[in-house]
Amino acid sequence: MAEAGPAKPSPPATTVQLAGLVKQGLELTGTGDRLDLRKRLDQTLRRLEDPSIRVIVVGEFKQGKSKLINALVNAPACPVADDIATSVPTVVQYGDIASAAILVPRAGSDATDEANIERHPVPIADLPSYVSERGNPGNSKKLVAGEVYLPRKLLTGGLTVIDSPGVGGLNSSHTLTTLTALPTADAMLLVSDASQEYTEPELRFLRQAMRITPNVVGVLSKTDLYPDWRRVEEIDRGHLAGVAPDIPLFSVSSDLRLEASRLQDAELNVESGFPGLITHLRTEIVGKAQRLQRRSVSQDLLSVTEHLRLSLQAELAAFENPGKTPEMIAGLEVAKAEADELRKRSARWQITLSDGISDLIADMEYDLRDRLRRIQREAEAAIDLGDPGPAWPQFSQWLEECAAAAISDTFVWTSERAQWLAAQVAEHFAAGEVTLPVLHVSDSGDALDPVDDMPMLDSGRVNPLQKVLIGMRGSYGGVLMFGLLTGIFGMALINPLSVGAGLLLGRKAYREDKEARLKRRQAEAKALVRRQLDDVTFQVGKQLKDRLRLVQRSIRDHFTDIADEHHRSLGDSVAAAQKAATTYALEKEVRIREIKAELKKVDALARAAEAVAAEAAADTVRTGHPVTLNPGAPPATTAAAGAAGAAPAVAGAG
Repeated sequence: MAEAGPAKPSPPATTVQLAGLVKQGLELTGTGDRLDLRKRLDQTLRRLEDPSIRVIVVGEFKQGKSKLINALVNAPACPVADDIATSVPTVVQYGDIASAAILVPRAGSDATDEANIERHPVPIADLPSYVSERGNPGNSKKLVAGEVYLPRKLLTGGLTVIDSPGVGGLNSSHTLTTLTALPTADAMLLVSDASQEYTEPELRFLRQAMRITPNVVGVLSKTDLYPDWRRVEEIDRGHLAGVAPDIPLFSVSSDLRLEASRLQDAELNVESGFPGLITHLRTEIVGKAQRLQRRSVSQDLLSVTEHLRLSLQAELAAFENPGKTPEMIAGLEVAKAEADELRKRSARWQITLSDGISDLIADMEYDLRDRLRRIQREAEAAIDLGDPGPAWPQFSQWLEECAAAAISDTFVWTSERAQWLAAQVAEHFAAGEVTLPVLHVSDSGDALDPVDDMPMLDSGRVNPLQKVLIGMRGSYGGVLMFGLLTGIFGMALINPLSVGAGLLLGRKAYREDKEARLKRRQAEAKALVRRQLDDVTFQVGKQLKDRLRLVQRSIRDHFTDIADEHHRSLGDSVAAAQKAATTYALEKEVRIREIKAELKKVDALARAAEAVAAEAAADTVRTGHPVTLNPGAPPATTAAAGAAGAAPAVAGAG
């Protein structure tokens, strides 16, 4: 049976206030029988009831991600050791009592659907056996995630910290798993230790992440182990400035932080560098998420009140001005024309969405194939340079990394295009600012799971006995031929001339056999590369197309609801005006009083929502971080450059 998680922290006062306003809106929609608006406010209330602000911690293998989280919460939340790597995401969040759980998908169900995930409590001491590479190599237990609940003040505001898998680093298939988690995260911490400056895979991943979530923080870890960490910090700041001008970098020492906590030493805690990071988490990440929440809720409330006011004002106008029949008829005609126009726009946006998804699927397939073709050409050129046999394990790893990098590039580009398509569809709705659905290309972290491992290739090594046999086979003809020729002159079959000729021909035969075996291995290696990349194209292309269809349904359902709200509001206003024209005088007075009372409530709710929006805007201006709800221009189609790096040099022939 699935178990409920520990009690969540009580929401902040602002969230309670917003929830109260949403409940007022629900009462108003209930009295007006607007189930469509009630559905929207129900979704808004559910968002408010989940105060989680997700911060995902990413980085290369053994960079100190797990220990950083432990230092943040001052508790051994994530397993840490020299020979332990995280194989399953570990979610650290608030709980009244310290506890742990694992998330397991139901048998035969889709793990991307939260309804199909079961939560099983486990002792905290046993958590490493589920989330670490030692206890769960390659996530062989097929867990979705591990959860840790801790009574920590840092987590009470809804802050949730996620330790991402570190096996293979940012240059492997785990990159895609991490990228798919970013659209649902509020921020990302990129952890890199002070032993060296940012590597090319780290910077490449950072550029990809910035295209998905702009709220990125750099963390330079292990400053206590490397005396030259300040020089590395300066170089890293230059790298970050080259990616984006406002990415902050915090240099920290998890060991100093944990030791300061044990000794209750405030000076040592300041030296660890964690106070600055924690302040940034609270003010910029948690604060920004709350500002975005206030703005989103205010938009929903303002939209709902506008819809409610439309029909009420139409009915009130018909009651209070019964003599203005021509104007009333003209108003009804205008309302009908607006409804007809909205229906036409609905048809146009559905055509835009359908055509856009078709184009996006075609572009995605081309983009993926183009990237993998470049990898194939680069791989074949590397194979032609030498013998692929001895270096085949390293070559296979390089090919896997390049394929994972190409898929992640295609994934990021496709995600951007999906957001741009949603914005294009939103342009068909002229009435006010239209919110966009939260889109990402679902969970593509398992995109490479159906792809088989690269088959092995003969190493091409020949032992001394085989070399002798090859040489003897080639020398036999030379000895016999020259022996017969010299026999004419009375010499024996085996003589110095025939032996010398046999040695020369045997050496020539060995070289020819060696070249033939090399050509066979090169041809076989190229065939294996083509077959592997074809398999990647087939499997990944199918999964990405399936996920784009989910995106299409999400956009369609989101804007269909908006169109239905507009249709319903215009229809209600027309019906209310028509009904008012045939109502008796006594009933009119009663209904006018009811309408005015309803309008007062609607106007009060609208003013409260406007105050929330103004407060969020003021916070945005004060902090200097604008909150963007709509994506901008369409992303250009990326030429598929950029495999993970240069192909490894294969061993030379010989």
